[in-house]
Amino acid sequence: MSILIKNIKQLVQVHKHNVTIVKGKDMKTLPILENAYLYIENDTIIEFGKMEDCDGFEPETIIDATGKLVLPSWCDSHTHLVFARNRANEFIDRINGLSYAEIASRGGGILNSAKHLQDASEQALYESSMKRLDELINMGTGAVEIKTGYGLTVESELKMLKVIRRLKRDSLALIKPTLLAAHAIPEDYKNKKEDYIKLIIDQLIPKAAKLNIANYIDVFCEVGYFHIEETEAILKAGQNYNLQPKIHVNQFNVIGGVALGVKYNARSVDHLEELDKSDIKALKGSDTMPVALPGCSYFLGIPYTPARDLIDAGLPLAIASDFNPGSAPSGNMNFIVSAACVKLKMTPEEAINAATINGAYAMGISNMYGSITRGKKANVFITKPLNHYSEIPYAFAHNPIEQVIINGQIWQ
Repeated sequence: MSILIKNIKQLVQVHKHNVTIVKGKDMKTLPILENAYLYIENDTIIEFGKMEDCDGFEPETIIDATGKLVLPSWCDSHTHLVFARNRANEFIDRINGLSYAEIASRGGGILNSAKHLQDASEQALYESSMKRLDELINMGTGAVEIKTGYGLTVESELKMLKVIRRLKRDSLALIKPTLLAAHAIPEDYKNKKEDYIKLIIDQLIPKAAKLNIANYIDVFCEVGYFHIEETEAILKAGQNYNLQPKIHVNQFNVIGGVALGVKYNARSVDHLEELDKSDIKALKGSDTMPVALPGCSYFLGIPYTPARDLIDAGLPLAIASDFNPGSAPSGNMNFIVSAACVKLKMTPEEAINAATINGAYAMGISNMYGSITRGKKANVFITKPLNHYSEIPYAFAHNPIEQVIINGQIWQ
């Protein structure tokens, strides 16, 4: 299939040569072409340029984008999209004054989601998760990392990975699966956490690796969950089976997890609502991507990642939705880009870079996703009529997207 999108008001995130990460002051630059065209064949971006140079193409489909913008699809590097049931009741509890920790101590939170997921069939999980994934695609997301962590048993964690594998097979979106069995301590292991860690290391990681069913290993490194030494043991075990580390870290406390992630060449360190100078020092010179999750901060009413400190230190930053039923029940990356501008004090250019190229980097796919570049995958969206890309974060409750092209195919 070939598609020509013509008369594009602004073609955004255009790079003649492949760029796989954007750091520091460079994040303020967002290259665009005015009055442009984009030509796609099969699943690949073949050519782009000014309309005055649009000649010699014989596409099967022509899309007139007069007055509209075209951007690369959002790359959401942190979601928990596979779950059995929402946690709206806990939303009410928080309104009534209970904290996230208090809800968790009463059997809510992650343990609540785990109970329902353990009872759900693989088919039911697949069907509900595919609906959520399709909704994200409609909102402009073309690549998604999906984490486990609501199984908390060998059987149920593998069930989640199998559901993610089916989503990866059946969806046009690019899916990256992550094993996050170390998300919480199951009720059955409440007083014997070391046995649960041994279960993860000795049984779950080898079984997941044998099925070739995950790309990353992740740990919730936090007070009351997994401390530094426990996190390190799990990351080392994952690396032994070629699972690259990622870490949930610094959501509530600074306990040294960022430096640990850098030590183990983590692809990303995610959350970072709390940050100190030692964390920034550890990240400098590393290949690890810091990831902010402003939707979680918004929903829980906790601090926002100090994005300015990271970017002004010359570091890169990605933003992601953290889509999950408990602390961030929205996968709308348009809102996340807006929240990055409003709450993290990022410019629209920085926020879009964080949600495209750097989001792709955090998933290990920025060589083929995250920008408008010849040879990259044709994952793009066309906006409704807009004057400028800054209107996407400005109109925070507005759906800016009119049409999605994913993997070279016109979506729905």
